[in-house]
Amino acid sequence: MTSADTAPLDAIFAALADPTRRAILTMLLEDDMAVTDVAEPFAMSLAAVSKHLAILADAGLIEQEKRGRVKWCKLEPDAMRAATVWMRGFGQVDPIDLDAFEQFLETEFRDG
Repeated sequence: MTSADTAPLDAIFAALADPTRRAILTMLLEDDMAVTDVAEPFAMSLAAVSKHLAILADAGLIEQEKRGRVKWCKLEPDAMRAATVWMRGFGQVDPIDLDAFEQFLETEFRDG
């Protein structure tokens, strides 16, 4: 496999490596959100949150769209497919259960 072949997978894992971006994904499991609403719980500037959102969008994990004057974010439904397929290659990963994934993320951020 060349680095061009692995680039999308590399982007997904790099995006998931950051706890702020994982928290954003957890928030977006519930519903689409305006960028300003995504930024609200974080102790960082809107510009910093926007950079995290751009990384998630570049990795294909979320989509962003303008609705009127407001920019909205939503999860990309098949975003984790490439990572899941890759992990299944090791024979130790069951199909992704989004409910269990959501519970894992909520526990991680509540306890951490």
